[in-house]
Amino acid sequence: MSLLDFHNVIGLSPMDDITDLPFRQLCKEMGADLLITEFIASEALNRDAEKSLRKMRFTPSQRPIGIQIFGADEGELLRCLEVVEQAHPDFIDINWGCPVRKVAGKGAGSGILQDIPKMLGITASMVRHAHLPVTVKTRIGYSHDSMMITDFCEALQDTGIAALSIHGRTKTQMYGGTADWTMIGEVKNNPRIHIPILGNGDIVTAAQAVEYKRRYGVDGILIGRGAIGNPWIFEQCQRAFRGESEREISVAERVEVCRRHLQMAIDFKGERTAIFEMRKHYGAYFKGLYNFKPYRLALVSTPSLEETLAVLDRIAEHYR
Repeated sequence: MSLLDFHNVIGLSPMDDITDLPFRQLCKEMGADLLITEFIASEALNRDAEKSLRKMRFTPSQRPIGIQIFGADEGELLRCLEVVEQAHPDFIDINWGCPVRKVAGKGAGSGILQDIPKMLGITASMVRHAHLPVTVKTRIGYSHDSMMITDFCEALQDTGIAALSIHGRTKTQMYGGTADWTMIGEVKNNPRIHIPILGNGDIVTAAQAVEYKRRYGVDGILIGRGAIGNPWIFEQCQRAFRGESEREISVAERVEVCRRHLQMAIDFKGERTAIFEMRKHYGAYFKGLYNFKPYRLALVSTPSLEETLAVLDRIAEHYR
């Protein structure tokens, strides 16, 4: 796949405080074709906020990669372009999809779906001023009463974006209910659409990825929550698309990759921050193990690296 080829890709969808550099590296090594950073506030980049600048960091092995930015103010978004382009990503992704209140409530993310002309105007301005390809990620509408993606996707395409990613939920759904892939399919199958369309939402198995890609005809799949604690999903997807059977992931391998994830997080963010932030991954890494609750409680409560590694050793031994 070339750096700017969005066709036939299985990519990692951006998730705040999840898809950081260490986690992206694991997903890349396990078969993710395309990576996108956590979303980053344009205002924070313009203030040189340390945490936001760190979110842009990536390694050469993670290419092709996009840096995702969000904001509701056109001036702030345009000003941050220079900062983003200095990081030399392969493309810039605009987040018109985040539904959380602190983002959407300010008119950014999926909040802008209440003002389509503004969304189109800002997107067109970003495309004109950027020196890199610009892509967009959005949702199918603000609410079920305004699921307009099939209406405005042509206008989005006309702004000059290189690709469009669509999450099959509305803003008001947040992360509940079921992603509506029929709307994504309608966009892809519109004969006037010629840019790549990537689908996102509720993909948690390789079989689903294969089925949804074939049923709805999308150019690629982005996987979000299905990859948390399960970077193997990209390997399994690649195997499924080649017609190969799924590989069983042993508990020993889960422990090994979890330990590596923890160590990479420590190297990237420091021990204290890494131990705290890794707590959101442990339950997913060991999902489905019988009577795992005591170990999960130990992992999310231990304050030190030594104790955390000891718990992981006990898990490997107990479920050997």
